[in-house]
Order: sequence, then structure tokens, then C-alpha cells
Amino acid sequence: FDTETRPNFKKGQKNSVSLLQLSTPNDAYLIRLNYLGLTSELVSLLTDKNVLKVGVAILDDIRALQRLCKFDPEGFVELSNIGNQLGIVTCGLQNLAAIFFGVRITKNERLTNWDRPEFNDSQSLYAATDAWICLEMFILLKREKLLPEKIVWVMPNPKPRQSKKFSKKNKIK
Repeated sequence: FDTETRPNFKKGQKNSVSLLQLSTPNDAYLIRLNYLGLTSELVSLLTDKNVLKVGVAILDDIRALQRLCKFDPEGFVELSNIGNQLGIVTCGLQNLAAIFFGVRITKNERLTNWDRPEFNDSQSLYAATDAWICLEMFILLKREKLLPEKIVWVMPNPKPRQSKKFSKKNKIK
């Protein structure tokens, strides 16, 4: 599981998520959300606790998807949490791939335009690899019996908003 969003270089500007990447052991799916939107079928998958969706740094991905359509995420596995529990300090995707498989994942395509009508081969490979390698790490950890008992990630509750303190100027009279 992963998402990609067209980068922006202006402060305060947020772009909508463009791409959802999902992988099975045999296939990687690149779903163009900027064209399809977040369909009811995709929401059903993202809320299905019986279908595990494995990724790294998934909180921002889920929040980006929730800006398209509100849903309660279920069945997500956060590999960086598992890495931390195994004593790994830096648990980004590149570092985890290097530790578990001895491979270097290039991030050259990360800042490309994910809204373009067609992806080049390098973009497609990058996007597919991000989702696929997460699943491969999960399979390895499971096979080696390194998974903790609790693997399903739970969406944190949003922080309560701080109330504004009134100064003498805006005191109610």
C-alpha cells in the first residue's frame, strides 16, 4: 500500500492524492485517483479489516485519501512500527529494504508529476516497487517469525484543538 501526490513547491498549497498503489504477491496495481476518484469499491477495500494493507509511513497516505472521501481505515500494517519494535532506528522504506533485502530503492521519481496523463516507465516501476516491496518485507517477517503479536495499525485520534485564549482586547463584555 502506498500513495503518490503531485509535489508542490508553494508554501501552504496541498494537492490531492493522484495515485494509489496496491500489491499482491504477483501483481502491482497503480490506480489513478486523479481520474477515477476514490470509488466505493476502493473504500470497501480500505475499510476491510480482513484484507491487510502493508506500507511505510501510512498515516499521511490515509489522511490524503480521507480528504477525497471519509472512511475508517481497517486492516493496515505499518512496517516502520514493526521495524522500531525490532530495534531498527531509521525505518523509512529505503532503509528497511536495504536491511531486509540488501537492495537500494531509488527515490528519483518521488517528486515527479503524478497528475500527468501517462506515466513513463521509470515512474511506473517506482510506484509499483513501493507497494510490492512492502508486501515482500511483510512476507519475509512472517516467514522468519519476526512479526509482533499485534500487527494491525490503528488510526490515531485527532488531537483536540486548542481553544484560543482571550486577551483583554477580545474579552466579552
